[in-house]
Amino acid sequence: MLVLSTILVFLTAFLAAAAAVVVGWVILLRRSGLTTQLWPADLDDSQGTPRLLKNEELSTISLLAALLARFDFVKSVNAQLAEADLSWSLGRLTAMMLLAGAFGMAVFAKLSFVPSWGVLVAGGTAAYLPYAYVLRRRKVRLGRFEEQFPDALDYLSRALRAGHPFAVSLEMLTGENVAPLSLEMRRTFDERQLGLSWDQALENLARRVPLVDVSFFAAAVQIHTRTGGKLGEVLGRLAETIRERCALRGEIRSIAAHGRLTGKVLTLMPLFVAGVMTLVNPDYLLILLANPYGKDLIMAAVVCLILAHLVIRKIVDIRI
Repeated sequence: MLVLSTILVFLTAFLAAAAAVVVGWVILLRRSGLTTQLWPADLDDSQGTPRLLKNEELSTISLLAALLARFDFVKSVNAQLAEADLSWSLGRLTAMMLLAGAFGMAVFAKLSFVPSWGVLVAGGTAAYLPYAYVLRRRKVRLGRFEEQFPDALDYLSRALRAGHPFAVSLEMLTGENVAPLSLEMRRTFDERQLGLSWDQALENLARRVPLVDVSFFAAAVQIHTRTGGKLGEVLGRLAETIRERCALRGEIRSIAAHGRLTGKVLTLMPLFVAGVMTLVNPDYLLILLANPYGKDLIMAAVVCLILAHLVIRKIVDIRI
């Protein structure tokens, strides 16, 4: 019976969230005076730029695809999915967030000590988890690319000094390195082989890998293709600069490790103290559950602990 009621609550929450999204979309269309259209309009390339990849649908569900196409965050989220090297569509990510939020609300709604506003907070947090996974995977992938990039620049520098053309050096690089750097460099090389200019291929690389070092690399190669010069020496100096910045970043992280550890201790200490007090004197904390405002106080304390931990992490996250 408990399982059946949980499933019913879950389905109700999911349908309510989906209905709210649809109603919001209809209201948005009416206020903006736009005509309803189930399929997003095909984008024509009027600038004559060659297209090498097919346009991906936002979702296999036409209504959801038309709804997502109305918002401005679609491009940024699609870019984050590509940077995380995930084959998910935006519609799939949205559906996962709705399902996770509905499931979180269904589970926490069955807990008697969670207030009604706590159920909404738990549902919102659960809905954020799939997007948080995308951001985490993106961060790890870009970090691995940044670690591999100085060695790749040294490889290109040595190949250019040995007399190889840049295209041949880049092709050799794709066979020597591992993912994700080899995949991105292979895409750049394939785009050049399929007809794009070096400027366009390198701009696409800088767009797929939003790192300052990659932008410097793209700018150096673009300038070299226009004006000439000793590209091998430039890439060697760029690799040395990146290594020095990575060493400085490592020193700063070691200094900030004390702050991160302090944040973890301050976050876990109230939970540890509450657990010890429950074992020593259970009636001391059970009064909060008996009091009508106790549940609100407990949930507010948990939310404040999470927010404080995030603030401390933001403070000690020093970027260079």
